[in-house]
Amino acid sequence: MMEIQLWRELLDPYQLAVDELLLKFNHVIREHRMKGKYSPIEEVDGRVKDIVSILEKMNRKGVLMNEIEEKIEDLAGIRITCQFVEDIDRVVNLIRGRTDMEVKYEKDYIRHAKISGYRSYHMIIYYTVDTIDGPKKIHVEIQIRTMAMDFWATIEHSLQYKYKENIPQHVQQKLIDASQATVDLDRAMSDVRDEILDAQNSHRNKEILVRDILSNIQNLYKLANEREIAKIQDEFYKVYVLDDLVQLQHFAKQLDIISEGYRAQSIF
Repeated sequence: MMEIQLWRELLDPYQLAVDELLLKFNHVIREHRMKGKYSPIEEVDGRVKDIVSILEKMNRKGVLMNEIEEKIEDLAGIRITCQFVEDIDRVVNLIRGRTDMEVKYEKDYIRHAKISGYRSYHMIIYYTVDTIDGPKKIHVEIQIRTMAMDFWATIEHSLQYKYKENIPQHVQQKLIDASQATVDLDRAMSDVRDEILDAQNSHRNKEILVRDILSNIQNLYKLANEREIAKIQDEFYKVYVLDDLVQLQHFAKQLDIISEGYRAQSIF
């Protein structure tokens, strides 16, 4: 049995990879939203496989201790969830196009679901981390799925943990039926995708507009008197509670004109 300290040394680069990849994928989400664009990635999560799970997999697959990093490709795992099935291909292409990730191979369990009903898109990539001993190229598994698929997979994983891969037949059938329900749900969501995106886009645009207005008002504190700023703030609240994007846009334009006027005065 490997000592705990040696396990930590083995798995530390994989934790570093998870931390870095979470940061990068979250930046993809943030960059899309900051630019007012729809992000194909809804959420991202990650983990390093725990020692018990590694030992179980070694025993199941007949992996020797010195073969762990070569033959167990999911020591580091990233899970990306999307709103719509159509987003999955966009995420896959995004990963394929990155220069900091090298795709080793892919498995499409969406078009070719497992017998259990499991649906997800898997990518095994090479990712290089910089350690104190130099660069280290390691395997990372990326799972990409919709929120409906992720809900099903979470439940199925819990049952696998309980029954040790010997799930009773009647429970297996219920899982298969539930998997078909997620297929139907994803299809139904795709049918109203445009309406959902329009609503979300409208909300995002409002968030960006309000953020810019508040930033503009904040900057005016350096240029205008408090009475004038209080008047502007009151007017903003009156417009905001109307929940009318057109009026909010008009207010923002008027505020830009006022701000430009104060900035011009400050020069002289």
